[in-house]
Amino acid sequence: MRHLLLIALASAAVVTGCAKTEPAPEPVRAVRTMTVSSDAAGGVHEYAAEVRARTESRLGFRVGGKIVRRNVDAGSTVKAGQVLAQLDPQDLRLGQDAARAGLVAAQANHDQTAADYKRFKELRDQGFISSAELERRDTALKAAQAQLDQARAQASVQGNQAAYAALLADASGVITGVDAEPGMVVGAGASVVRLAHDGPRDVVFAVPEDQVGLIKVLASQPGRFKVRLWGARGEPLPATVREIAAAADPVTRTFLVKADIGADASKEVQLGQTATMLVEMPKTIGINKLPLSALKEEQGRTIVWIVDKASMTVKPQPVQLAGADGNDAVVTGGLTPGQVVVTAGVHVLNPGQKVKLYVEPGVSASVAAVASVATAVTLK
Repeated sequence: MRHLLLIALASAAVVTGCAKTEPAPEPVRAVRTMTVSSDAAGGVHEYAAEVRARTESRLGFRVGGKIVRRNVDAGSTVKAGQVLAQLDPQDLRLGQDAARAGLVAAQANHDQTAADYKRFKELRDQGFISSAELERRDTALKAAQAQLDQARAQASVQGNQAAYAALLADASGVITGVDAEPGMVVGAGASVVRLAHDGPRDVVFAVPEDQVGLIKVLASQPGRFKVRLWGARGEPLPATVREIAAAADPVTRTFLVKADIGADASKEVQLGQTATMLVEMPKTIGINKLPLSALKEEQGRTIVWIVDKASMTVKPQPVQLAGADGNDAVVTGGLTPGQVVVTAGVHVLNPGQKVKLYVEPGVSASVAAVASVATAVTLK
């Protein structure tokens, strides 16, 4: 009897273990959506920029020597003609003294030769000497005159060299950098300080190689470029592209663009001030903008989830991207007007999954549905 009971219990356990368990139904996800619009899209590209002087000079001595004094530092405001640095002038002054002495000697020789020529001319007129002798005296006078001119020019050169021991500002402006310190021996032309001239200011920014052509086209269209200064209040300043680099930077492989902000605005901005260059893109049919939260990477593709309004299920849809604009992605292909795209919760969805529209607390379902369908994905 006990044996039969054990067999019955074992059989019941086997039957129970073989029975199939029904899986739990997949939950209906609440998702945020927006409807793809057929409107044309443009957009605004932003580039990091910096305010620079239109003219910035690297100033250096026109002669070599040892720097004994530097009168300015980075950030100093200078006036035209102000002494910025000083070389040791001793050797230059000795050269100037030697040139002056040579000039005095040449002047004395010229005066003596001129007096001799005058006397020999009188003797020639009286017939005491030949014409050949007078011609030799005339040649000597001309040589003395040439030596005098040479000595005078050499004295002027040495005088200029001595004056070059003082480095002067050739324009009013601000010192933006220092490249040499007192005690250093520098060669002629070596940069000592960098001077940003007072006057017009440029907003400088860099663009990648694939956008240079577009920037050149937009540069001829007024109103496409605006500058927003960091820390400044008010509307962005209008700008005009003045110069586009002919070659890419060898390190960053970007092209430098300089934009003019006008004389009035130049007075208000500070050198080195950080800014943002806003470039308004032309409107293009077929380009839409989606929040970055609507995108998902799957098997090397970028997809979005499309809601079938009839069955309230979702399916994946591959899309083509052209980049980002702030917190939005610019979509150039894969979507058609009227499609409803999921914009939040994309990482928990599966093909064919049932969804429902997310309803804000305190908002009726009908109002939420109308608002979701009416939301257009367009570029401002």
